[in-house]
Amino acid sequence: MIIGVPKEIKKEEYRVALTPSGVAELVAAGHELLVENDAGSGSGFSDAHYRQSGAVVAARHELFGRAELIVKVKEPLPEEFDLFREGQTLFTYLHLAPNRTLTRFLLEREITALAYETLEVNGTLPLLAPMSEVAGRMAPLVAAHSMQRCSGGAGLLPTGAVGVRPARVLVLGCGTVGSYAARVAAGMGMEVVVLNPGIERLQRLDEVTGGRVRTGMLVRETVNTEIREADVVIGAVLVPGGKTPLLISREMLGWMKRGAVIVDVAVDQGGCAETTHPTTHDDPTYLVDGIVHYAVANMPGAYPRTSTLALTNATLPYVSLLASYGVSDAIARNSALASAVNIRDGKVVHPALAASLAEREWA
Repeated sequence: MIIGVPKEIKKEEYRVALTPSGVAELVAAGHELLVENDAGSGSGFSDAHYRQSGAVVAARHELFGRAELIVKVKEPLPEEFDLFREGQTLFTYLHLAPNRTLTRFLLEREITALAYETLEVNGTLPLLAPMSEVAGRMAPLVAAHSMQRCSGGAGLLPTGAVGVRPARVLVLGCGTVGSYAARVAAGMGMEVVVLNPGIERLQRLDEVTGGRVRTGMLVRETVNTEIREADVVIGAVLVPGGKTPLLISREMLGWMKRGAVIVDVAVDQGGCAETTHPTTHDDPTYLVDGIVHYAVANMPGAYPRTSTLALTNATLPYVSLLASYGVSDAIARNSALASAVNIRDGKVVHPALAASLAEREWA
């Protein structure tokens, strides 16, 4: 199979879909790898590294014109739409639920679109997990920076000081993002409260942190109570393939402390705050009603070397399956790959994505 790895064009996105070692594995299996000029430089991989691994370093139009399978990190942007051919296969983070423009394009062009974030194995999301870990570990760090007075925050030192209590963090959700965010925040000395709909993940977090993290059920009354005392709120809820539920309304901002910070990690699925809109690494925050919002939609892109290595470790076996068996056979043989398919033959096939799209919009 001819596999294309284009350079990411999303603002401040430095990751690349495959490392040179990942390329070498696929080339050794008999596949042709086309890597766009300069695709890996942001992650520390030069064109020479890819050539040494057996790839053909190609111009963008050649890559899209020849590749049967396009492997990316982030969703295609409108500037890339005309590059795709009808019937190509795309494997990347898609986050289609809040992105009707991209969804319509993939349907109309009849692209087979597989999403990293919906690929499921025994109830886990192994391709989302490595980037969720990075984003979760980052969340308390970016919150700490945003709490500085010069960043618009309340001017609280997250760790506190002798005689001064530390900041309090409210984490909404206890999946991969939420659990890592809670562990890092607790390690920084912050007071941490984690709310989650189910008890099992909270029990595991309690065991891992030795009871240093306070836990509770994610219900409206508890959110309403805890948000009033929080200095930081980390949105870490996830509906695989679907739109993130809104947990923080505009009205609720009025209940929060002035200068408090919302880090909405769920922004790429629509965000858990009504006032969330995507931002970029070069301009990551904005103020609404005195509350700092951090809503960068590609948080792991700030640490591209670590993120690219972790992502390739997770995705390479599935890219190999798609290439070795062909897309149709690979999907038929492997239930995990089947769960990654969001769009096929001009139809939305992932149940959660279908449920999140209003029927009147897609008739």
